[in-house]
Parts: sequence; C-alpha cells; structure tokens
Amino acid sequence: MVQVLTDLDLLISKSYICSDGGWLMDVFHVKDRLGCKITDERLIRYIQQSIGESKMGSREDRDGPCIGRDVRPWHVLTNHTALEMTTADRPGLMSEISAVLAETGCHISAAVAWTHNARAACILYVDDHSTDPSQLPHLLSQLENVLDAHHCSGGSRSVRLSEAGSGQTHTERRLHQLLAGDSHYEQCCSAPDSGNNGDDDGRCYRKRSCTSETYIKIENCEERGYSIVTIRSGDRPKLLFDTICALTDMHYVVFHASISSHDSKSFQEYYIRHKDGWTLNSEIERHRLTQCLIAATERRISHGLRLDVCTQNRLGLLSDITRVFRENGLSITMAEIGTRGDRAVGTFYLKDSSGQTVKPETLESLRKEIIGGTVLVVHNKSSGRLSQTTSSSGGKPGFSLGGLIWAQVEKFSSHYFRPIKY
Repeated sequence: MVQVLTDLDLLISKSYICSDGGWLMDVFHVKDRLGCKITDERLIRYIQQSIGESKMGSREDRDGPCIGRDVRPWHVLTNHTALEMTTADRPGLMSEISAVLAETGCHISAAVAWTHNARAACILYVDDHSTDPSQLPHLLSQLENVLDAHHCSGGSRSVRLSEAGSGQTHTERRLHQLLAGDSHYEQCCSAPDSGNNGDDDGRCYRKRSCTSETYIKIENCEERGYSIVTIRSGDRPKLLFDTICALTDMHYVVFHASISSHDSKSFQEYYIRHKDGWTLNSEIERHRLTQCLIAATERRISHGLRLDVCTQNRLGLLSDITRVFRENGLSITMAEIGTRGDRAVGTFYLKDSSGQTVKPETLESLRKEIIGGTVLVVHNKSSGRLSQTTSSSGGKPGFSLGGLIWAQVEKFSSHYFRPIKY
C-alpha cells in the first residue's frame, strides 16, 4: 500500500497502522506533492482500486494514462530486462559501465544508482530490441571485468541479469535488497547507549551523519508479545517506504504502527514480530535490525550538487554524459535516469573525486562540454536557488520537454517548492 502511494508521489504526513486478529485498518493522511488536498476523482479511484487489489494479492501493472499521469517514477520499470550490479564504489564507475553497454549496442531505457558506505548498487534497464540474446553472456563477462578492474580484496561484487516480467521487484525496493545483501549496513551504528534513558528492557542506538542523527530503540512488550521499534530521524522523501521495505525484507510483520512528521523531524513506532511469531529476544538480532534500519534511512540521502538533465534520447547518451563527469573529476553519489518517447530525463548528485562540493569552475566546464541541446537545471542548496543552462553547441533548441519542465519550475518555485515528506 505504501508503495502505491509513494509511486504516485504523494505526501504522507501521518499514518496509523493496525492489523491484528485477522483484521486490518490502516489510516494515511495524504496530500499531493504540492501539499494540496487530492481532488482528482480519477486519482482517488485509482488509489482505491490499486490498494484494494494489492491487499487481495491480484494487482496487475497498470498504465499511467488511466489517471492522466505516470504511475511510477521514470526509472521504475517492469517491462525491460534489468542488469543488477553491486560493487565497491569508485570515481568513474558509472561511466565505465555505461561505456561497455554503448560499445555492445545496448540501449539503456532507465537506470538508477545508489551509493552508501563506500559501496554502490545500480540497476540498468536495457531495451530488449537493442540486445542480441546470444551476446548477453559476453556482455556480462565485460561488465564483470569492469567491476574486477578496481576490485578490493575481501569485498564483494555481483552482476546479475533479471528478465522482464510482472513479477519483477519494484526498482527501489530491489536496490534496498541489493545493498542489504552486500552487508554494507554493518558500519551503520555505534554500540548501544548505556543507561537507556531509564529503561532496562531495551537498547538505544544512535548514528550521527552529516545531515542528522538517527535514534533507534528496541524493547519487548512481554504482556502483548511484541517487539517495539522506535525510530527518530530527520524527515525526507520516501522515508516510510524505505523503512517498511527494510522490515518486510527482514521477514518482520508489522501489527501496529504510528508514524508522524513535524518540523523536518520524523517519528516512527512499530509493534512487530518475526514472521514465525517470535519477538526479538537476542541482542545480536536487535543489533542487526538496528543496523539495517539505519542503513535504510540513509541510503537515499543524497549528498552533493544536484544536476537535472533533459535532452534528446539516443544510443550511448548515458555513456557520454557520465564521461564528461569523469573527465571533470566528478563522482556520482546517486542517479535516476528515465526516458519518455524521444526524450531522456535524469537527475544526478555529484561530488568531486575527494568527496567535496563541486567547484563553480567545474560546473562551468560541464556547461561547456555537455551535449548540445541539453537542458541543465542546477539545484544550489547553499543559495536555495535554481539555475538553468541550455548547451549552445547544438544550436538553439526548439520546443522540448526540458523547456516545458523549466517553465513549470519558474511558475511554481516561488510558492510551492519545499521538501516533500513521507
């Protein structure tokens, strides 16, 4: 249910969950991404139908036009072959991977990449019509060579091909699974606090990052037979979705929950049991759950300069753009790329090779070198302003989706652009 609401880009400011004794009652306080009440009857009917069918276990993929908009983010696909990779993160990794795909004639329809704790996971969706099935073993071998080229001893790396189909796991949930399976979460929290705020039957964990502090407490409610997980952290987009993914993939069942957000802070409390009916009775299990929950809340936190790109789609486009980033000494900390028709739209979060903020002169170099006809929108957090550049090397472009996007940005930015909380 949370996935349905998240894919529709809806704001969940508060939620109450109760599913016990064979009955279910979940309450979501929802607004649209501009913070307004939902009034579109088509959207309301779609939510009712989709959530109802998902609870019945028979929900099938639906096309966006039935509600006059795209249902999923552009980088979430189920009708394309997916290449899944995990490896140690390093500068230029996405550039090398996309270059291999371009050289073998594979057209990338969408891609998403996350980095966390010096590890990287990416999913690239390949247009099946551009790929010769007989060449897939060679392609996988080439990608393995790329990952092995700078592979650190003692680490892990994987390349996997996932066939298209309605049973394909949701892209962002799959990224959580890939990084969790990579065991990168083991660095995600300190030892439990002593004293425990006066409680003797639970443990508190804190993890301070450059953005906020995450606080997690786990205790058992003996009289009800639940384990109670309390999470306090900074609020951000899709936080509820990420937490639910972590709990579900670790085979915990949520029986009751209360979620709220206020002043950029989030409070989540879950009453859970393992799917076999047991509570969290060992310190090892509590510590592992804490690590996984902190990792889940941090994976999507993007650091660095945000750069939105819109341009004409073509074979090798991702390879060319990421090559420009690499040649300017920039590393991708997070990326989401999708296509609609003949246009390609992507969002990149960038830092320099030393992990520092992108310098103005480097950004100016990007403006000059990026492909002609490309619309760039730079989100400058320090100034709170947006700036647009259209590359001039290809001449002045005519009407484009990128231009339409920018027109809407200018129209709404002064009134509506603010953090979207889930």
